Amino acid sequence: MRQIILDTETTGIDPKQGHRIIEIGCVELLDRKLTHQHYHQYIQPEREVEEEAIGVHGITNEFLTDKPKFSEVVEAFMQFVQGAELVIHNAPFDVGFINHELALLRNNPWGKIEDHCKITDTLKMARQTYPGQRNSLDALCKRLGVDNSGRELHGALLDSEILADVYLMMTGGQVSLKLAHDHGGASGNRWTRKSRDQRGALKVLQPTPEELAAHQAYLAKLFKDQENPPVW
Repeated sequence: MRQIILDTETTGIDPKQGHRIIEIGCVELLDRKLTHQHYHQYIQPEREVEEEAIGVHGITNEFLTDKPKFSEVVEAFMQFVQGAELVIHNAPFDVGFINHELALLRNNPWGKIEDHCKITDTLKMARQTYPGQRNSLDALCKRLGVDNSGRELHGALLDSEILADVYLMMTGGQVSLKLAHDHGGASGNRWTRKSRDQRGALKVLQPTPEELAAHQAYLAKLFKDQENPPVW
């Protein structure tokens, strides 16, 4: 089972107003195991990024000046996601933008993203699991104990990495910590999640005096039976 955790960053909030994608980030799960395969691409949107959007993701117009257009990267992107289940937080937003980009292509040979992938919306899943609660990605990280300490600004690759952990926790946990693959991703760079090794030592909880006394009393009761003493 191949799943792609996907996130995008954009110039604004509504493709109907001409807003475009400026970053796509994807990480791969294979049989519920995180792999080293990923796709990450910044995109020249052929329009200005709104200041409010820059405040969210920090991606400036100057930074995007020399980046490729969507039409130049669409084939590599579509090949990476082809046939997979796309797992997206607030999927209608990202799917709407991807389909808008596809529709802008000359003679659009791809149709819609739904023609190539199954779509799963983790926001919808979270609202069903935690009704009446906040279900933003940050809120879910806090609720499920997922480390998002490196997330000061939104970023498509980082957010998809975090969402992978959130999704696995929401759906029963990761089958194995062993990576299914050990090669470079679609962008040509090796990718590992360093934060897994930076979470520090486990917190040690010391027993209260009352708990120690109860423990000693229980041990004394066990050792009163001299004919059948405990083997430990």
